[in-house]
Amino acid sequence: MRVGAPPVLEVNHIEKVYGSRGAVTQALNDVSFIVETGEFVGIMGASGSGKSTLLNCVSTIDAVTSGGIFVDGQDVTKIKSAKLAKFRREQLGFIFQDSNLLDTLTARENIALPLTIGRLSADETLMRVQEMAARLNISDVLDKYPFQLSGGQQQRVAAARALVTNPKLVMADEPTGALDSKNARMLLENFENLNRTYNATVLMVTHDGYAASYTNRVLFIRDGRIFTELRRGDDTRQAFFNRIMDVVAIMGGEVSDAL
Repeated sequence: MRVGAPPVLEVNHIEKVYGSRGAVTQALNDVSFIVETGEFVGIMGASGSGKSTLLNCVSTIDAVTSGGIFVDGQDVTKIKSAKLAKFRREQLGFIFQDSNLLDTLTARENIALPLTIGRLSADETLMRVQEMAARLNISDVLDKYPFQLSGGQQQRVAAARALVTNPKLVMADEPTGALDSKNARMLLENFENLNRTYNATVLMVTHDGYAASYTNRVLFIRDGRIFTELRRGDDTRQAFFNRIMDVVAIMGGEVSDAL
């Protein structure tokens, strides 16, 4: 982390309210937390707890009702709509449950897409794509189309696309939700390696205790508020998983408990 640098992400007393008058739903209620450079943070909660709303607000897809969200010191709630697309493309990386790859582009072209839109030179684009593909063990599928790839390969291509711009923050929304256990494990191990080796900062929403056990820290959300948090510290992943499931049991949440 840079000396004196702001956190990568600072969420400051945000609230999100939907509806008006008699039909008001408070999806987020006074949520605050900080993510430092190089953290791998999980967000867990039952369906309807507010975890996806939180991710949407951080990613500027949805607007907060009140409060501030700062990415690398910049309050993203104040960015004008005309500049939001550029901010998302240059500062944020996105990985979804559905890989959202473009069917008409090869894996190589899908990964290169944000660089092409950003008008990076062809040589620099090629170098970055090859480097990221090597990190995620997908160099051998770069010339294949999404339909020729397994679900796990598709998600690793999506992860490469999210990371190739060197974003300040990578946001993953249930990235293992559509994968079998083997491919889920491979993707999570890739995330863990990118975090440890390359200092990638990742914020991952999941309902899966197994996926959460790969993170450094887990924030638990219930009824739109942060219920508690766990830090892995020196725990083994098995020990951290057990602690995560203890909290889930207290919360009465709906999560996967398969390790």
